[in-house]
Amino acid sequence: MDKYKNQVIECFGNTEPYKEYKCKTANYTEADFADSSEGLNRILKKFAQCKAEGNTPDSDKTQTLVKELQSFITNNFYTCADEILKGLGAMYVADERFKENIDKNGSGTAEFISSAIEIYCT
Repeated sequence: MDKYKNQVIECFGNTEPYKEYKCKTANYTEADFADSSEGLNRILKKFAQCKAEGNTPDSDKTQTLVKELQSFITNNFYTCADEILKGLGAMYVADERFKENIDKNGSGTAEFISSAIEIYCT
């Protein structure tokens, strides 16, 4: 993640969510960052399992996972308003680095999450 740090600062460094992130994580230890990363990965795996079970992006189960994702981001990093969540969902499929990483949980997971977020935020 360190190799993307400069890109993140360049793109988002002057935004309120980034400032909130810096404040909220100021006292995080390496273990705290590892725990939050693991928590996020658990949610991504739940999306992959949900998709594998045949749920659609608009199903109640999938939409509950979107809410869980949004709450997790808010609780651990910054206030993840719907507009921000929608941007993340778009980035999950537009940026190949995100797509590839998310799809390690199951092919098509990034697109599934992106579609579910779009529905949730509409």
